[in-house]
Amino acid sequence: MSELVLGIDAGNTKTIALIADTSGTVLGWGRAGRSNIYVQRARALAALQRAVAVARTSAGLADRPLAALTLSAAGADWPEDFDVLAGELKRWRCAERSSVVNDAVGALRAGSLRGAGVTVVCGTSAGIAARSPGGAVWHTSYWQEPEGADELAARALRAVYRAELGIDPPTALTAPLLSYFGCPDVEALLHSLTRRDRRPVQHLGRLARILLDQADAGDATSLGIVREHGASLGDYALAAARKVGLGGDYLLTTSGGVMRHRSPILREALMERVRGEHPHVRWQASHHEPVFGAVLLALETAGVTVNEAVFRRLEATCPDAALFVT
Repeated sequence: MSELVLGIDAGNTKTIALIADTSGTVLGWGRAGRSNIYVQRARALAALQRAVAVARTSAGLADRPLAALTLSAAGADWPEDFDVLAGELKRWRCAERSSVVNDAVGALRAGSLRGAGVTVVCGTSAGIAARSPGGAVWHTSYWQEPEGADELAARALRAVYRAELGIDPPTALTAPLLSYFGCPDVEALLHSLTRRDRRPVQHLGRLARILLDQADAGDATSLGIVREHGASLGDYALAAARKVGLGGDYLLTTSGGVMRHRSPILREALMERVRGEHPHVRWQASHHEPVFGAVLLALETAGVTVNEAVFRRLEATCPDAALFVT
């Protein structure tokens, strides 16, 4: 059997691990809960181990050593975060070489065969990364201001509250948000989300879908929120490009649940802002999950040249979408 590599995507909602050989053939995969060390360090590290153990079992590999391992992690932001995660990988003693990157960097590598350019990830949260053809890499980390679905949900709720008070014009967001929470009116909605004995709201970011639906239907308030958010993401995409010296003609990829919504309004606002400074930038939706990028980075760490044959083999043997559903 060829040498083996392991790619891990450690996210805010789930952890995915893929084991592949150096031809790009995926042999096994595993899934566990969220593994952001900023949320709960011990549970995050345990989730990493569970995902890898399941992947090993799936591949029938037991404790066979690996040539390389790359961890693409939400929560890999500051030097001390990389130290914690790199220390955990070293403790496993399962790979000859290992590396840790921010999850936006993993998403960037997943976006195209070359893995260069800029990527904008907008899911539950958001992150942006850039890589020059020469290999310079930068990611937004805590520089990132515009976030993802959770921020869009909060802005949708704020718009409904302000419309109810007559501060802002009425919005078509009101009816679907009331229906989503099962509330008879806006005051009941506000009460349910702010009362002293309230339960934490699970999956609040799902409201972003309602916001994007209403923007697509032409609601002026929703359109304003979505376009402003897209333009702000564009500002940070341009900042990332400047950090690595990109200009002129480069590839910008997008990924994440918010970006996969059928409405193009958010993406169009993003690209309008970017092309205002770099008019020749090309856009492409990333068709691959971030763990795909982690495996590609692990292959490169193992000394494999990722050509089109390897890239397509990895595409062809990756597990289906059911593994990645949040």
